[in-house]
Amino acid sequence: MNGSLIAIIVILVLCLVLAGIIYYAYCRIREKLRDTSRMLFGTDSMIEGMKQREAEVEMTPKSVSSATNLYMPSIMRDFPEFHYDEMKSRAENVLTSYLQSITGQNPALLSEGTKELKEQLRLRLEMLQNQSRRESFENIHIHRTEIHQYRKQKGRQSIVLQSAVEYIHALKENGKLIGGSEERKEQAKYNVELVYIQDQDMVENQEDAGLALNCPNCGAPLPGLGAKKCIYCDTPIVEYNLRIWNFSRVEEA
Repeated sequence: MNGSLIAIIVILVLCLVLAGIIYYAYCRIREKLRDTSRMLFGTDSMIEGMKQREAEVEMTPKSVSSATNLYMPSIMRDFPEFHYDEMKSRAENVLTSYLQSITGQNPALLSEGTKELKEQLRLRLEMLQNQSRRESFENIHIHRTEIHQYRKQKGRQSIVLQSAVEYIHALKENGKLIGGSEERKEQAKYNVELVYIQDQDMVENQEDAGLALNCPNCGAPLPGLGAKKCIYCDTPIVEYNLRIWNFSRVEEA
């Protein structure tokens, strides 16, 4: 047997050994991946497990920070006529209509809100327009809404409600999809702020009608709707309740 043949045999043996090592390593890695996939996803395929996980994330609502039971006693003590179910329903309508306003590029779709909220919406639509972008929220579904915070600061009372929301969200620039998806569902969480503020329309209506602007005892003119008593005869004046609950902000949590 000449030297060349021996060299060829040695090379073939080494190649077989190397192939065996590679195959063994492949089998070990594949088994490890299967074990990991079974542990994490309950399936042999890591890819299939990740797809299942993505589907679960799509369908699982976000958890909301519920402090309803914590804050309701304080709220009812401060505002005995506060109706939680009504306010929760209004908050969900505001959130839904806010997202629909963005989709339709139409601020008039917003169901209600303060000037602050309307300005927030206007600025968002203006920003999208300036960037040649369109944002859409389709198939909106609210899973749950709870009170998240109750704030009392410098004469301003506000309640923040938090909602778990599901929708199909897409962001396009010049007609090209740059964010979200036009098919897949997305789970999100939003805060809606409810504030106790002066009802400007009621103030104007009261002033136009001339109500409570004269003393009921002596008929003398009063300095304004907030007057506590007549400056001429000291008769106490019943103050009109000119404050209402309204929505001032919507933001993703």
